[in-house]
Amino acid sequence: MAKNVRTKPKKQKKQLNPKAKKAITALLALAFTALVSLVIVCTYLLIFMTSYVNGEAKIDIADYKENQAQTTIVYAYNSNAEAVELTRLHGEQNRVWTSIDEIPESLQNAYIALEDKRFEKHDGVDWIRTFKAVITFGKAGGGSTLTQQLIKNLTGENGKTVSRKFYEILNALNLEKHASKATILEAYMNTVYMSHGCYGVKTTAEKYFGKDLSELNIAECASIAAITQNPSTNDPLLHPETNRKRQLTCLKNMLKEGYISQEEYDEAVAYEMIFTNSENYVKKDNGDTKTENNAAVNTEIQSYYVDYVIQAVINDLVSQCGYTKSQASKLIYNGGLRIYSAVDTSIQSQLEDVYVNKVTMPAYNKNVPDAQSAMTIMDYSGRILGMVGGIGEKTENRGLNRATTPRQPGSSIKPISIYSPAVEEKYVTWSTKVQNYGVAHYYPDGGTGPVNYGNDPGSPNSYVTVQHALCVSYNTVPAQLLRQMGIDLSYKYATEKFKLTYLNDADKNMSSLAVGGASKGVTTVQMAAAFAAFGNGGKYFEPYCYYKVTNANGTKIYLQHQDSEGEQIISPDTADVMNKLLQTVVTDAAHMATARNYGVSGFETFAKTGTTSDDKDRWFVGGTPYYVAAVWYGCDMPKQLSAYVSGSPSGKVFAEVMKRIHKGLTAKPFDVHSNLLVSETYCTQSGFLASEGCQSTATGWYTKSNLPGHCTTCAAPSVQEPVSEGETVKTPEQQNPETPGANEGTPEQTSPATAAPENLPPAE
Repeated sequence: MAKNVRTKPKKQKKQLNPKAKKAITALLALAFTALVSLVIVCTYLLIFMTSYVNGEAKIDIADYKENQAQTTIVYAYNSNAEAVELTRLHGEQNRVWTSIDEIPESLQNAYIALEDKRFEKHDGVDWIRTFKAVITFGKAGGGSTLTQQLIKNLTGENGKTVSRKFYEILNALNLEKHASKATILEAYMNTVYMSHGCYGVKTTAEKYFGKDLSELNIAECASIAAITQNPSTNDPLLHPETNRKRQLTCLKNMLKEGYISQEEYDEAVAYEMIFTNSENYVKKDNGDTKTENNAAVNTEIQSYYVDYVIQAVINDLVSQCGYTKSQASKLIYNGGLRIYSAVDTSIQSQLEDVYVNKVTMPAYNKNVPDAQSAMTIMDYSGRILGMVGGIGEKTENRGLNRATTPRQPGSSIKPISIYSPAVEEKYVTWSTKVQNYGVAHYYPDGGTGPVNYGNDPGSPNSYVTVQHALCVSYNTVPAQLLRQMGIDLSYKYATEKFKLTYLNDADKNMSSLAVGGASKGVTTVQMAAAFAAFGNGGKYFEPYCYYKVTNANGTKIYLQHQDSEGEQIISPDTADVMNKLLQTVVTDAAHMATARNYGVSGFETFAKTGTTSDDKDRWFVGGTPYYVAAVWYGCDMPKQLSAYVSGSPSGKVFAEVMKRIHKGLTAKPFDVHSNLLVSETYCTQSGFLASEGCQSTATGWYTKSNLPGHCTTCAAPSVQEPVSEGETVKTPEQQNPETPGANEGTPEQTSPATAAPENLPPAE
């Protein structure tokens, strides 16, 4: 009988709670939605990234290069008319952009070996390094390539955010689609910060080694590359030990990558590193760091000439280009300009040697320890060849430049404000006799003045020739001529023709115009430019100190000097007569001419000395057929010099500098610009052309258009009215020299209390 088989009852499936079913359904739907969204986002990102990377260039290296803060370079032309570097100007960023062709291959390889060894192979991002950096949280080193580092340098974005890194990668990939490896490497090596304000490898080489890039060896290249990772820590001037460790790492990498041989490696490791602060570092030439073309770089204190160039460029950018002063200054120090200066470096060098070493000055400065001086040298067409604005070592940039600071001119103004207009307007000739006595109402109290040197008032019966009065610098005679010509005419010549722009309405008086007691004064630049008219046929040329100003690659010209024919401010006739007259200030020893000891040996020299009435300023302005120059001597806080200084310290400086810069030049006379200039014999008693009966005669220079009459009497006449050849002139009895001119005003209260004495230099 079969057994009954018992079977287990089937378990009933547990039914899900309706609420649970809904939750699971919702979760699945959410997961699906998230997955779809993720796919969409990833697709979008992929499309965006592909489009971004392969799209138009997001980084324009050329545009960044143009707008990077770059160092301005000032050039000078050498004797071969070649532009050589004179100095550099920069703000916080000292950068001179250098093409990849000028960067040594060893330096390029050093950066690649140390910073990005797969640079030539990757497409902007080294994915292997990036992956290692991510999984080790940066412990395996940074993942940035040179291309990515360039992006940071150009954009200035260096934050540690995912977004910043994301766009850095995209920009790097994009950049490598549009720029060559050479272009990227060039840009990187010109934008990387290297401490001490240096950006880029060129200024770095000069800062740390005092060398041009072309002079670097492998060891020095590795040392420069070693700075990059952390400039403050790896700075070889401050931390040579840490720089050395990374330098050795760089050299090992270069050896491993095949950039150098074992022999080159060993030599580089053994090389003694000499930095610019090393004890055995030898500076080149005069102490300035030089490049291979012998141009000064990184000079902290620049010359007075460069100071003047900077200010001139700023002024011209404002007046000609519409910049504000702030914008113009920023452009100079950050715009990478190329300024081609007009300086003559050989002349500037001699000037600086005389002033820095106080040649000819110790005897004066011993008695006046705070004495100062300034000098400007020009040619006869406005080019400023040299300038110094102070005695001794220059200690600051763009400080007080005494060459451009107005001071009272004293008697040096007389050829400009008195004698030139008097000759030009035919009031006088070379030999015209003028009363050597002051004019009434010269002083505020109505007294007669001025007086000559030594408080000599002259005499109502004393008459001297124009030539005599000029060569000994009488004060009475210019006052008499000013009385006759009128103050307005004299002022017009001084300000409108000779461009003494610091004169103003307060100077429309006898003191300012006849003896140089001006309210503000004149500068050495103005005086040199004014006196140039006596050597170039009567033309005024605006002084200039640069030829042109361009951008870094020369494609844009901001400013350019335009050669001109000059402004004819006096006739060639007058210019030649004045030239001859002023030469007697040097040559007329018989009359104790004031500049007799300061001529340039072997060269015709015209000159005029100047001493202010209170003897606080000494001037010497003169020229040769080659150069014209103006020298001022005094104290920044004006003091009377007569108790300490005799003679003409300015004349000594003029003679010393001129002697040096004329060495090797061929002696030649001044050019004669007038075809009417003639030499004639005159009667020293009357001042007229000599007749047979004249017992005392001399030779003078005249123009055929303004010859005096012939002497009919040897009695001394007073100031002559303009006459033509053969005319009869008035005798002293027919003229009243004491009658003031119709347009003469009462002397201003600002006029000096005494006339300007002229110190006669002692015989040497």
